[in-house]
Amino acid sequence: MEQMSVTSIMNSMIPISRFNKGEANKIFDEVDKTGTKIVVKNNQPACVLLSPHRYEFLMELLSDFILEEEAGLRMAAYDKSDSMTHEQVMAKYGISREDLNDIDVAID
Repeated sequence: MEQMSVTSIMNSMIPISRFNKGEANKIFDEVDKTGTKIVVKNNQPACVLLSPHRYEFLMELLSDFILEEEAGLRMAAYDKSDSMTHEQVMAKYGISREDLNDIDVAID
């Protein structure tokens, strides 16, 4: 994900009064081109407009970060003595290699 420069942040800011002047369609076209607009009300950021593509990208990035964090926590708590090999699991549940040959598996 690219970082925004001060100039690009300043260029992405739009006053809320533009909506009051009937420029919503123009603003949405700008969001479509740039990906982001920051709506300013009383010289304070009021909301951020994102293109659907940009929003989806950010949500996927957030999801990936959360999953990576969870994986890190699980790996930190991992104790190899609690693990079983494939052969140990099969023996525990009385499964033979021949039993596995008779199973049809579809992976999507």
